[in-house]
Amino acid sequence: MGQAYDKFLARQQKLEEQYNEEYYAKQHNRGKLTARERILMLFDEGTFEELDAYVPSAGSSFGKSKSVMGDGVIAGYGTIQGRQVYAYSQDFNMMGGSLGAVHANKITKVHDMALKTGSPVIGLIDSGGARIQEGVSSLNGYANIFRRNVLASGVIPQISAIMGPAAGGAVYSPAMTDFIFMTEGTSYMFVTGPDVVRQVLNEQVTTDQLGGAKVHSTKSGVAQFVYSDDANLILGIKKLLTYLPSNNIENAPFVPNDDPIDRVEESLRDIVPEDPDKPYDVKEVIRLVVDKGRFFEVAENFAQNIVVGFARLGGYTIGVIANQPKVMAGSLDIDSSVKGARFINFCDSFNIPIVTFEDVPGFMPGTDQEHQGIIRNGAKLLYAYTRATVPKLTVILRKSYGGAYIVMNAKGIGGDYSFAWPTAEIAVMGPDGAIAILYRKELAAAEDPAALKRELVAKYRSEVTNPYIADEKGFIDEVIDPAYTRIKLYRALKSLDKKSVSLPRRKHGNIPL
Repeated sequence: MGQAYDKFLARQQKLEEQYNEEYYAKQHNRGKLTARERILMLFDEGTFEELDAYVPSAGSSFGKSKSVMGDGVIAGYGTIQGRQVYAYSQDFNMMGGSLGAVHANKITKVHDMALKTGSPVIGLIDSGGARIQEGVSSLNGYANIFRRNVLASGVIPQISAIMGPAAGGAVYSPAMTDFIFMTEGTSYMFVTGPDVVRQVLNEQVTTDQLGGAKVHSTKSGVAQFVYSDDANLILGIKKLLTYLPSNNIENAPFVPNDDPIDRVEESLRDIVPEDPDKPYDVKEVIRLVVDKGRFFEVAENFAQNIVVGFARLGGYTIGVIANQPKVMAGSLDIDSSVKGARFINFCDSFNIPIVTFEDVPGFMPGTDQEHQGIIRNGAKLLYAYTRATVPKLTVILRKSYGGAYIVMNAKGIGGDYSFAWPTAEIAVMGPDGAIAILYRKELAAAEDPAALKRELVAKYRSEVTNPYIADEKGFIDEVIDPAYTRIKLYRALKSLDKKSVSLPRRKHGNIPL
């Protein structure tokens, strides 16, 4: 080919020189992998195809400009565990990973191709934000990305990994994706940084205190997963993908295993304490029911009074939602309602059946909850369960009181099958509160109010809250032996293989945001 081929080789050589030893050392000294190392670790070996590797940066009209090949982001496609995925990895070593017009175009191209092909899209984010030199072009670039996030929502899974800074308007792209991963000590997210907080509010705060992984995984609920370093984070993304379909018209991957579907788990008969006020760990119930005891929890450190995550039942992916009696007695509050609603919405978008393990005494009382909007936020959970058309199964383990009984997937809002253990208590309210209201005068006049209350509470539990009343009225389908929970759920799930629901024609509902 002569000169033409020599020019081709020279171009490749120039790109390779851009990723020299100094390039790798700069990022490694920060305790992070480079953008290229991350992307190659994410994809199956030898499958990644890079797009627009040679495009130069756009010119700027202000300040110093620097042109680099690829404009500070590596983008393309390949396979992860044999399935096609699109991804981009922002390169902090190249102009701080800042987003200019070319950089944004590469990301939107990846999004567009992912949407066309029905493939998940993953963003590995490590960026100083909008490129100041390019002015409004940078802002328009973000706007184009945000629009793609919205168009792809509920159509293809979108995953964001914050592996460095994400600040200002840049945070809204990951916020609109389905799951956010962060690394401890090396990643942060915030709309306004510590300097602005200090100037405006005279408040001293560090980057980590303001928007680090711990803050967003425990307080704000922005991040669902936190890992110790880049390598483990990437393994976490790969694990999550094993539970997800590639798009909204496919089912999640079926993964057969040798865990007998008719396995009888006798220990479940003793897991709920005889004392109704004594806590237990609902995660043990989940692990004893699902395949191989494997439960991939989502948002583990946020709103711990509700547990959500993915598992398999007979090889089929299920989304699990469970009240956690160990935390706040399993009651629902604002954070747990929003956490549960978001997870339900995701499962419903991507054809993942929902299994609910219920033990809920009600909504958390108090002025803080009421003033901050427990009514509106609790309604989000109710709305999400009611709107979801995927198979929905419930097992009432113990308490199921008042509005919380309805909100946690009651048959009246569209639950397909509801089972109860013999320990279940289903009523308008708990025995103590009910007796205090119903027998107020008798208790006030009694010689021994405490003894009378104990007697009346026992009678209430026997005659009102026992699950057989709900069973006989058809509000639950069966009171089951806890040891057979696994097979009961599997058979119910299989019976719903061809479930089809027709919803009223509309543009969209108005969820109580």
